[in-house]
Amino acid sequence: MSNYTKRSKQELAQRVALDIFDGAYVNLGIGQPTLVANYLPEGMEVVLHSENGILGMGAAPAAGAEDYDLINAGKQPVTLLPGGSFFHHADSFAMMRGGHLDISVLGAFQVSATGDLANWSTGEAGAIPAVGGAMDLAVGAKQTWVMMDLLTKKGESKVVQACGYPLTGIGCVKRIYSDLATLECTPDGLKLIDKVDGLEHAELERLIGLPIQA
Repeated sequence: MSNYTKRSKQELAQRVALDIFDGAYVNLGIGQPTLVANYLPEGMEVVLHSENGILGMGAAPAAGAEDYDLINAGKQPVTLLPGGSFFHHADSFAMMRGGHLDISVLGAFQVSATGDLANWSTGEAGAIPAVGGAMDLAVGAKQTWVMMDLLTKKGESKVVQACGYPLTGIGCVKRIYSDLATLECTPDGLKLIDKVDGLEHAELERLIGLPIQA
């Protein structure tokens, strides 16, 4: 059995931020992905987009400095960098659908080995069908990355051969950033980018239940 420590949510956000390039236009989805804004390197220009109509978001505001007229799509207070702007929701979706975003970072319930994404519903009876802008982001951005815990609370892998939940997009996910490993989704299956120290390759394959190219 491997001896390893999972990445914390903050460490995972730092890991994602490392791969965002200078000059990128990026949408950070609701939930964990919003933490990435706090770890973008100083001196690098990354333009953060929010689907409710903002370009140029900064890090989260300091405690006591929140302005609830300035929020992201998840209704969390945000800051605005110099040059930031506001615009109509329709214009925001035109940016998303028109291929103007370099990267979208989304959460997920499941991701298939070939990059299918399920992140809006578990399909359970009574579940609220609220896909929001996830479909537009998943297929509209030049790259879609997923940021999530690798396993469910029941210990089941969220990375699967084929998604069992309703799909958000087909073959749209390029990378999976998780608390145990970073994986690339390819037409031929999963490819390992990196993993936490102490986690053996065979153990990672056992947890996911799928082969992973080294």
